[in-house]
Amino acid sequence: MCGISGKVCFSGKEVGLHEIKQMTSMLAHRGPDDVGYFISADKKVGLGHNRLSIIDLSKKGHQPMVYGERYVITFNGEIYNYLIQRRKLEREGYVFSSNSDTEVILALYSKYGTKCLTYLRGMFAFAIYDLRQQTLFLARDRIGKKPLKYYSDGNVFIFASELKAILTQKEVKAKIDYAALQLYLTYGYTPAPWTGFKGLNKLEPGSYIFISLKRRSIEKKKYWQPDFSQKFTLSESDWCGKILSVLEEAVKIRMIADVEVGAFLSGGVDSSGVVALMSALSTKPVKTFTITFGDKILDESPYARKVAKLYKCDHHELRAMPQSVEILPELAQHYEEPFADASAVVTYMISKLARKDIKVVLNGDGGDENFAGYPNRYLRLDRDVSWDNWLRLVGPFVSGIARGLYKVSKDKRVGRVNSFLTKAKLPLFERFASYSQIFTSQEIVENSLGELYGANQSIYTQVETCFADFAGSDLRDAGLKFDLEHFLPDQLLTKMDIATMAFGLEARSPFLDQEMIELACKIPFDLKIKNGETKYIQKKALESLVPLENIYRPKMGFTLPLDRWFAGELTSFGRGVLLSKKSKIKNLIKTDYMVSMLEDRNRTQPETLVADVLGALAGGVLQMSSEG
Repeated sequence: MCGISGKVCFSGKEVGLHEIKQMTSMLAHRGPDDVGYFISADKKVGLGHNRLSIIDLSKKGHQPMVYGERYVITFNGEIYNYLIQRRKLEREGYVFSSNSDTEVILALYSKYGTKCLTYLRGMFAFAIYDLRQQTLFLARDRIGKKPLKYYSDGNVFIFASELKAILTQKEVKAKIDYAALQLYLTYGYTPAPWTGFKGLNKLEPGSYIFISLKRRSIEKKKYWQPDFSQKFTLSESDWCGKILSVLEEAVKIRMIADVEVGAFLSGGVDSSGVVALMSALSTKPVKTFTITFGDKILDESPYARKVAKLYKCDHHELRAMPQSVEILPELAQHYEEPFADASAVVTYMISKLARKDIKVVLNGDGGDENFAGYPNRYLRLDRDVSWDNWLRLVGPFVSGIARGLYKVSKDKRVGRVNSFLTKAKLPLFERFASYSQIFTSQEIVENSLGELYGANQSIYTQVETCFADFAGSDLRDAGLKFDLEHFLPDQLLTKMDIATMAFGLEARSPFLDQEMIELACKIPFDLKIKNGETKYIQKKALESLVPLENIYRPKMGFTLPLDRWFAGELTSFGRGVLLSKKSKIKNLIKTDYMVSMLEDRNRTQPETLVADVLGALAGGVLQMSSEG
């Protein structure tokens, strides 16, 4: 796992070594073990690399790496099937000078060109420069576990793992993208290709960019996406067997490393299943890490301890206190973009704890998106799809009765029925988006100021496109596809990558293995949610490994009780961030609206208050960056 960076000059300008060093200096936390640079002979291309040594710890794994005196790569990630591909290539006469997966990527590219991506099983973001053809090939893994951000203005093309590296270059002027901020206020994250900065973009998951310096052309193409068009008809026991088999292999290949491997353990079904399989595959106790709180409602540590004890793990815990949020300004600096996932604080803290003992950690990311694990989203989507036909027939009639009854009785239950029927008239994609949105478009328009108010952004475009272009027969799968392509990479995987790499820690996700995702896409939705039970078939598959108490408990989520903290000990902290004289957010959001949010102790969505605070911080970082 590493940090990558690079610069291409199309015009008469040249890339200077100092420019590449500027970028690598900003990514030292991602790769503290080594740093390297490459400048082409004509000084049109420069590549930088910060290395975190995991496989082949020798200097032979140094990057940027040259292969066949023609191809140069800077690579961030892990290729789990590289030994299989290497043996195939060796039988065809390919020769390798290192034991690294990096060299295998170069050999595959020399043989297959851009189609090399179909042979890679793992997580990656890389750039390969062809010295002979003067082309640059940049690619991001299928599901977007590794980031790749870039700037292009026709004269230069600059890329890096993080925006802060790109912002070191004199051609880049940091300006707030207010349309992107509207998307952030809707979703709590900045969806690709937006970043929050004008002219700065994220490469979408499962996509690549091909640049020809001779033709001065830049082509972007999507090479993979989740496919829900084919469904298998199997018995529940057969599905359980397949899920376990694929998950076991995914865990096994992610334990390959020349350093010790541990695990994040929340005590939920996903991380518990991963730890159970790791323990069966390991010759010594697995190091596990979790966060504890004083808040019993959100504290999952008893469940984590139960699994750790069952599998004799070397278990570590860290207690989170209200004062822990003092790291928010530090977090905002690392996250760079507007970002409002409350669990970012927890993930950051536990990553710091784990890095004291290990360099690689496995987690349970992806289980919810593959197997429909979010009740607030997938149960409601299941209900809406199931009721749509019925509502078309009787909805107007029932709605009229409900409105009449509510006028007479003012009964809140009747009001909720009326509200539901009114919302049911909306397109399915818009209802799905509303399940997890933070602010509605109306709230954004009514309470924003200045350039944010004037921005014109259709906040549901990506959701609408996903549902409209969906090729499967079950529209409930369209919701899963959207989350796999957008929510997962842009919120959850961004959170994990930034938090872990801040401390030079590599995170691996067995549930996001290519084989697991493609298998899950073939499972009928009715086996993912059955009798009101989310992740039904996955839970059945893991019953032999995970205590039933851990599997069939209410979903809690890996997060902090920030709503209560900010309503109590941290009231002044929240007000200080949002309402101080130095607060930049006051130029974007009406002050009286922020005050009303801070004073509201009964919000139905606690994450909203978190979004307010984190958003203010992230917005402040954007503003400060734009001011130099």
